[in-house]
This record gives sequence, structure tokens and C-alpha cells, in this order.
Amino acid sequence: MEHWLEQSAAELGRAIGRGDLDARDLTEAYLDRIAGHEMADRIYARLTPERARSEAAAAQSRAVTCNRLSPLDGVPVSWKDLFDTAGVATEAGSALLAGRVPARDAWVLRNATALGLVCLGKTHMSELAFSGLGHNPVTATPPCVHDHDAVSGGSSSGAAASVAFGLAAAALGSDTGGSVRVPAAWNDLVGLKTTAGRVPLDGVVPLAARFDTIGPLTRTVEDAALMLAAIEGRRAPDLTGADLSGVRLAWLTGTAMADLADAQADAFRRAIERLQDAGARVDAIELPMVDDALPLSAILYTSEAYGTWKGVIESAPDKMYPQILERFRGGKAHLASEYVAAWQTIDRLRAAYLEATAGYDAILCPTTPNLPPNLARLDSEAAYYVQQNLMTLRNTRIGNLMGLCVLTLPTGAPSCGISLMAAPMAEDRLLRLGVAAEAALG
Repeated sequence: MEHWLEQSAAELGRAIGRGDLDARDLTEAYLDRIAGHEMADRIYARLTPERARSEAAAAQSRAVTCNRLSPLDGVPVSWKDLFDTAGVATEAGSALLAGRVPARDAWVLRNATALGLVCLGKTHMSELAFSGLGHNPVTATPPCVHDHDAVSGGSSSGAAASVAFGLAAAALGSDTGGSVRVPAAWNDLVGLKTTAGRVPLDGVVPLAARFDTIGPLTRTVEDAALMLAAIEGRRAPDLTGADLSGVRLAWLTGTAMADLADAQADAFRRAIERLQDAGARVDAIELPMVDDALPLSAILYTSEAYGTWKGVIESAPDKMYPQILERFRGGKAHLASEYVAAWQTIDRLRAAYLEATAGYDAILCPTTPNLPPNLARLDSEAAYYVQQNLMTLRNTRIGNLMGLCVLTLPTGAPSCGISLMAAPMAEDRLLRLGVAAEAALG
């Protein structure tokens, strides 16, 4: 059974459909691996074994009678601990929400359950989702798959680790400034940031609702497409026959390419070469509106996050990790007039970006400029924590600020991802492009 746990979610679903794999046995294998894994307590906040076994048994019954609900019917997945689970604590990695037990599943979890996905449990995350590093001394800090002394990236840190360590077939996370893409990139996974407003946030603990999005972390682009379809309650797009012939791409110059770690720069260059060898045309493009937008994130994110959480935070600030508390309190400094003006500027910059990139299928950049930082150093050096967090989120925030959908793919170099940024609501086309790029990147 162990070899099955290294397969993609789509492959597992096909095996269940063929009768080669029993959904109940698969779920037990995941639960057994989690129980015996030395990193499990740093990855899972809590498990839902009774629910998982019940859902797996129902899925197997459907498989036997050829009545499967979806390609992932019977496949076990994990959920970031900000998706409400009925009767099970959902605490968003914060002592402020300790003992919070929702009465109803989140909208996306209801859809996934209705299509047969098996819920293994809830994964650790950055506190209230407000960090790109994944370090959480309040609950637990999931490890990077390549270096257990380094962070896995956040805020969907446990989501990425659950897949990378073979403790779930796929995972659901959220992305407000990079929280799906950073941990996906640092753990050599596929991560999809959906367009803000595409997937309803009902039953999701918020950070900054105008930027909050939901997306999968998976082994393959096919899995990402199937997971998106499952949480939306629809059929997945057809990805067959996708190739890069005639595809027009551009890599983003300017800030996105500044101060790259050597490994990130080399991996990105080699990735561009592979995409070109596979038939894509790849230009360099200068987009000054991106550099103009990046400084506005300090106003937009902290203002909305603090406005959302001020009452809860200030009732018990001592329960928070000081670095996260300080980030939230940064929202105090901005006037309402500054916040409104910043959004008006972002709207203009978004329109200019879409006009400038209309001739391209996607815009490329390194997913992160840096590699996973050492946990002990983040703990002991406050200035280093702040610097690394801002650097980590610099490139991913471009997609959020410009209102795009974005796919990060592994490049073949450890913890080095490449991002493909596409127009709003173009997820299906982006996933087809992603399948072709995935093949080119190997």
C-alpha cells in the first residue's frame, strides 16, 4: 500500500475507479502513516479519522456499484485550519480562536464532500494567515520537505507539508498575498491562486477579504484542476492535448527579478530555456505599474486585516506571536482616506496591467526570490524575520495586487518555483497552459 501514497490524487482516483484500490484501505494507509510520522504533529493541527473512515466507506460502496461522484471520489485530502469543519475546532493557528467549533462546514468543504473527497483533518498554518514564512510558535511550525530546520512557507504551511511528506494526496489552502504559492514552491508542489471573488469564502476565517482566495496545493497540474473543480462543485476542464506551440509568454523585469538567490536565478533561467525549447515564445516585459503597486500593499493589507481583527486582537494581545501582532497593528497608522486612495490607484494600475499584457498567455516570474529561511534564525533575529517575510511575499503579491489568477510550478531545482500569471477568471486556460509547461519543465 505504501507505493500508493506517492501517487497523484488523479492516479489514486483512477485506481479506485478501476477497482485496483479500495478507498477504505487508502484512507487507513494515510492515517497509519500520519500516526507513525515524526513530523505529523508539526503538520496536522487535528485529524478527523471517524469522518475520513465514514467518507471512505461510502466512496468504496459507490465505486463497487459504478456510481462514483467525481474523479477524486474516495481520495483523502487535508484542509488548512481556517476552513470551518462542523463539530471540529477551526482555530486558524491562533490562541485567540482556541476552542472555536463551527456548526457547519465551509462552502468549499461541503462541495468537496458532496463529490466524494475524504477529509483527513486540519493542517497547521501561520497565525491568522498573516505571514509568508509559516513560522508559528503559538501552535506549530511545519518543516520544509528539503530541510527540516527550515520553514515550509506560509501561511498554508501544513497544507504543503502534508502533501510533500506524503500525508495527504492533496491539500486546500488560502492565498491572500502568496500563502498557497510560497509553500507550494518551497516544497516542490503545484499551487493555484484563484481570482479573488471566484470561489466563495463562506465558512473561511478571513484575513483581508478583498484579497483572500482559496486554492489547492498538489503534486500535479491535473490534480490542481480536479481539486478546483471539486471545491466549486463542477466538472474539471479538459486538459488533454495541451502544448506550448504558439504560446506567448513574457518574463517580468524590474523588482520581481531583483536580489534573487543564486539558486532561484539559475532555476528561473533554465525554466525559461525549457519553455522556449518546447515551442513557447518568451519575451522580456517591463511593467512599471507593478513596481508602482507593490508599496501600496503596506496600506491595503494591514488596514483591512487590523480592521477585521482589531476587537479580537486587542482583547488579548498577549496570546499572539509578537511578530504577527506587530504586523496587524501596522494597520493603525493609515487613515481611511489613504486606504480609499490606495484602492483607487490599484484599480487604475490593474487596468493598465491588463492592457499591457493582453497579447500574452501568461507573465512569468520566480515564485519567490529567496529560499526557505532557517527556523532558529527567524526565532532569534527579529529584523531577519521581518526582512525575510517581506522578501518572501514580494513576487507573489504581484498576482494579488493585480487581481490575477496564478499557477506556480516546480522547476526541478529544490524549493525553486516559477509562476505563471494570467488574467482574472482565466483559471481553466491557465491550467491547460500549466499542463504543457509542466511537461516542458519535467
